[in-house]
Amino acid sequence: MTGPHSSSQNSRKVRRFTPRGFLLALLLLLMTGRPDAIADNPPLQKVRIVVGGATVLGIVYPWLNLPRALGYWKEEGYDVEVIGLAPMIQPMPLLVAGRADFIQTGSSDIIQANVLGGQPVRVAMQNTSLDWAIGVPADSTIKTLQDLKGKKIGVLSLAAGGIKYLKTYMVQCGLDPDKDISLIAVGFGAPAVQALRSNAVQGLFYWSAGLASFENAGLSMRYIFAPDWRTYPDYSLAVMQSTLEKDPKMVEAIVRGAAKATLFAMTNPDAVRQIQWQAFPGTKPSGNVDELTLVKWDLNNLNAELRGMKESFEMNGGKYYGNTDPAGFDRLQKFMLATGQIPSTLPGATFLPGIPDFYAQANHFDHAAVIAAAQQWKP
Repeated sequence: MTGPHSSSQNSRKVRRFTPRGFLLALLLLLMTGRPDAIADNPPLQKVRIVVGGATVLGIVYPWLNLPRALGYWKEEGYDVEVIGLAPMIQPMPLLVAGRADFIQTGSSDIIQANVLGGQPVRVAMQNTSLDWAIGVPADSTIKTLQDLKGKKIGVLSLAAGGIKYLKTYMVQCGLDPDKDISLIAVGFGAPAVQALRSNAVQGLFYWSAGLASFENAGLSMRYIFAPDWRTYPDYSLAVMQSTLEKDPKMVEAIVRGAAKATLFAMTNPDAVRQIQWQAFPGTKPSGNVDELTLVKWDLNNLNAELRGMKESFEMNGGKYYGNTDPAGFDRLQKFMLATGQIPSTLPGATFLPGIPDFYAQANHFDHAAVIAAAQQWKP
């Protein structure tokens, strides 16, 4: 990039300006600070990503936060705005209506948009596998789901997205989900922690980062989950087919920035934590504890999310970050069909971008340089 004493500026000395040209140059100078700035720095294309289920994008969103903090998307030519929605507000209508270029949502929502709504929503990038689990006290006698028969499990709400998986797991274990185990809405944070501590519930059913936050609050838990849960695609960056057709390079660039961030996060989680606190100070955890405890809390949250990200990466071939295997969507649709969430299925490839070598191109960057930057990063 040229500076005020660069050869680019010196070359202007030999240019001849007409009065009109001089006025235009002066106007550009007033607007940009230098008359050739527009030529050297074309305006960044604006892109909007809407995230479902989180008004504050904390450390568990490294693929969305790091590209902004480290400039990955700006390097690609894009000014990306990331907006979080309250948990009960669904992002899919915003994507379909064209008010968002991408949304972050569950894979089951993407399937239902296609099968039930006929909306051509595609997976631009798969971020995690299904990472829900039942946390039970580590010192309890509960070892299996069958041990929870006659007991209560705390959930965020009775409409929580993972409940279908839990009830199916009960059936697989020979339990009646309507009689053998009670589900109790305990919300999030302190109320959920207190419910388990007081034995009002004997287990907590949440996603990995949610369970990690309970560990931060002092709970010591062991986890129970069905083996097939980790084979299902879950949290994904979704885009409309029309956007893919209109601007495939933009979609590729957004995924590339998120892929770089994923690799960076997997390489050096503590660097992610430091960058997060520096770039987004409002997301730093708070509490009447020392700094080392705050560091431990956020790293615990991040590492829980990274486990789901790594599982997703390995499940989808272990080669390209964000890659989506149609077989995963076949498995998830089979489950959704059996549980009455959809009346029919579509070929798993339906949900992919449909662009040859899309994920290879989105992962076309200097991986060694990203790893080195993560390893050597200092505040």
